[in-house]
Amino acid sequence: MMIHQKMALANIKRTALCGLLGFLFTLPLIAQHGIYNDDPMQKMPLGTEESEYHYREATGESFSNTRIEPPNWWTGMAERQLEILIYDRNASDLEPSIDYPGVSLLETTRLENPNYIFLLLDIAPETKAGSFFIELKYPDGRENKAYPYELKARDNTPKAQGITAADFIYLIMPDRFANGDKGNDKGRDMLQKGTNRDKVFFRHGGDLIGIMEHLDYIEELGATALWLNPVLENDQPYESYHGYAVTDHYEIDPRLGSNEQYRQLIQLAHARGQKVIMDVIFNHTGDQHWFIRDLPATDWIHQWKDGYRDISYRAPVHLDPYAAESDFTQVTDSWFDKHMPDLNQQHPQLANYLIQNSIWWTEYSGQDGFRVDTYAYCDQGFMSEWNRRMLKEYPDLGIFAETWVHGTGVQSWFAKGTRANDHNSHLPGVTDFQLYYALKEALTETQEWTSGVAKIYYILAQDYLYEDAYRNVLFLDNHDLGRIYGELGEDLDKFKSAVSLLLTLRGIPMLYYGSEILMTGTGGAFGEGGRRDFPGGFPRDKENKFKERDRTTEEQEAFNVIKALANYRKENPVLQNGQLTQYIPEDGVYVFFRYNEEKTVMIAYNSNPAEMTLATDRFAQQIAGATAGTNIVTGQKVEDVASLLLKPYETVVLELQ
Repeated sequence: MMIHQKMALANIKRTALCGLLGFLFTLPLIAQHGIYNDDPMQKMPLGTEESEYHYREATGESFSNTRIEPPNWWTGMAERQLEILIYDRNASDLEPSIDYPGVSLLETTRLENPNYIFLLLDIAPETKAGSFFIELKYPDGRENKAYPYELKARDNTPKAQGITAADFIYLIMPDRFANGDKGNDKGRDMLQKGTNRDKVFFRHGGDLIGIMEHLDYIEELGATALWLNPVLENDQPYESYHGYAVTDHYEIDPRLGSNEQYRQLIQLAHARGQKVIMDVIFNHTGDQHWFIRDLPATDWIHQWKDGYRDISYRAPVHLDPYAAESDFTQVTDSWFDKHMPDLNQQHPQLANYLIQNSIWWTEYSGQDGFRVDTYAYCDQGFMSEWNRRMLKEYPDLGIFAETWVHGTGVQSWFAKGTRANDHNSHLPGVTDFQLYYALKEALTETQEWTSGVAKIYYILAQDYLYEDAYRNVLFLDNHDLGRIYGELGEDLDKFKSAVSLLLTLRGIPMLYYGSEILMTGTGGAFGEGGRRDFPGGFPRDKENKFKERDRTTEEQEAFNVIKALANYRKENPVLQNGQLTQYIPEDGVYVFFRYNEEKTVMIAYNSNPAEMTLATDRFAQQIAGATAGTNIVTGQKVEDVASLLLKPYETVVLELQ
């Protein structure tokens, strides 16, 4: 770690020490053994009731604390208009006014709930940074309410640098990666307190400082971008660890850190040439979100007086010319879970709120991109507008969306370009589940006409459906799936081939934390190990897999393969944006080439359980007279590429000379 980064991190940890002292003082209070049973799969503390669906009225009877959101804004933004939400008791009864040069009040919106008022402002391009008051005037002459508001000057620090095929993403579930600050574990004044690492569904204590402390490890591995599972507040009574039930859109969860620590993480990452991706959810929130507890309008969420409706997950309804309306609404309007109300993104004030929130975090923190959760279940008109607005503000911003669907035709519909129903999402890239399915099949099944390793060939042959398939994110597993090493029967040769294909195919490769040390676990969100703690990231861990000395021979071998390929890829555009030519697989062997004007890389994968000798004369056009090559993983020179000996399940990656 660089000296100045060590000093910066030391200062961050010194600030966190005060929280640790408080934690030690209150430790006996949170060691509540009465909330646990003996089941490692216990889902909620004993005595906690599971959320029940009920129809919510926008009556204004559950007022909590006054809020103004966004909490501030900036001058010189590409979009001149800003809609400010003021949440205060009976705020809608009052008349707003603003007196600041360059700022005009265009429109006032009042909804059913009297505690909300929305002010649409125009901020002229010449407006100066500064502070002013938003006044709400009583009609009877009582003293006005005045809310301070600040327009900041935009700074020139790096932000929204984008995520491209030149990157290699490392996906981290913050609660499960590393605990750098035990002082924030208890969760002051939160519905779920404390940690229990013996329970899959309880919090374990990982945090932002823990990630900061291991940026050097991520850099050594060769990753250039960090995707963090959601870090915003999840003040839910159970299952709050994963981050996908947001309860405050403008606060980092205090058990992970603070807004300032999130910004410091990004600054430290940027100093290393690493980028940071925020995971966002527009489909739903947690049912303890302040604006769910005091709903602005009845139609702020999708709900029904006749009872709860489960989502069907059938994404093809968006493009199906024969889709029934009831099937469509069961995808777009139904709920994931009874503690996750489904947001109505067609509501204009909610839509603006979500878009401005994403802009605010980008401008405030300097983050470089977004991964959009549950993209296929949102209103697609809203998602198209979100993409358009974000890219208008930050043209280089990286955006990719979760499209957990089946079939390339369905998946590609969500990507940028004019599609069926005249839909254009403006979405740069998607999570490439079709290639994930193909890779898994290629690594586990025998080749047939369209199956086994041939599946990769057929999936890539459909890349014409995308405007730019190189913007798609490739992966072998993630937080919702079984870990790839286990899925491959803990076969190290297959695993090495898996990561070799991941890092050489077109697109943006992504690695789930711990895959590089052969972590196993099934079922993602519902299994016993898909979201395990990284060994060594937590106090009193017996082994520290962040250090080579504690890795097994097999773990180090896996780590080295990824490190070699990722760092080669980082330095060589041929594996980033180079063209790709693939050959129809024969006898279970799949060969493709990545090439540009400077270099040609040949990749050959043997999907057979037996050794194979591959004659390369069939590939003469791509080999283009090269007679030798260097194995990128091992560094060994191959003196004659006229034929290659491929071990069982081996992938050879050669830079041709």
